[in-house]
Amino acid sequence: MAVLPILISGEPVLHRPAEPITEFDASLRTLVDDMYETTVAAPGVGLAGPQVGVGKRLFVWMYDDQDEAPEQGVAINPELWIAPLEPGLPGDDEIEGCLSFPGERFALRRSPRALLRAQDIDGKPFEIEASGWFARILQHEFDHLNGLLYVDRLLHPESKGAQKALRKNGWGRPGLSWTPGIDDLEG
Repeated sequence: MAVLPILISGEPVLHRPAEPITEFDASLRTLVDDMYETTVAAPGVGLAGPQVGVGKRLFVWMYDDQDEAPEQGVAINPELWIAPLEPGLPGDDEIEGCLSFPGERFALRRSPRALLRAQDIDGKPFEIEASGWFARILQHEFDHLNGLLYVDRLLHPESKGAQKALRKNGWGRPGLSWTPGIDDLEG
């Protein structure tokens, strides 16, 4: 297993929809293992293919503070349905971060419930109902597969703060990445 470089906002693969996976082979298993290793090293709770330069529809999660699903999993070619958003502005308990926008955190309202349908590493379909933070994680990673970063969903004044961080850090252009365990960044 290897820790992979994580792309930073501005890399084109992060800002376009990912393609479906059609081959469930040894190279996919290696990619998923490397994505788990990278998630642990970051540390993070999820990582999508586009974040490591793979424009394919898959993400991994590692989140042990929930009862709805395995602590660790992979969603390949996922579909996600969410409950309607509750009205209002995000609260202090809705702060989100992203390994592709490292070290920055902003408030974002997400749906409290989600239904994930996907394939596992062998191509077998599965379904998970999620709530709370696990639902948030699934929505965040699913957005990556559609070319969205969480900062793309921010409302003012949070969006203004994200734009300021983008400029301050020199992000928003191709060719930027960081490697967990090597570079001194945290998402």
